[in-house]
Amino acid sequence: MDLTTERHDNVLSIGVGGRLDWSNSDAFRDAIKDAIEETDRAVIIDFAELDFIGSAGLRVVLLAAKSLLERDASLLLCGLSEPVRDVFRITGFEQLLPIHETLAEARASLDA
Repeated sequence: MDLTTERHDNVLSIGVGGRLDWSNSDAFRDAIKDAIEETDRAVIIDFAELDFIGSAGLRVVLLAAKSLLERDASLLLCGLSEPVRDVFRITGFEQLLPIHETLAEARASLDA
């Protein structure tokens, strides 16, 4: 799993690449937790470089969304490949979280 972060106008973007499963979900959780600042109004997770997500990775995404919601911030997802999007569709996560095609679209939706 590879992670990159970028912050712009109190919006944190986290790029995730490789595989996200039980073997690295704790590291993913900790990285998200460490990267989020109190002033962030939204977090966008960009899965454009992600090849696979397992149930442990989905759990981290759900916990991050819940944590952000508790402080009136948003979690958005973008860049899901077809196999990753299928996992979100099958599990119903597609109905729970806003998913955008690109990082630019996700950012633009926050300004709308």
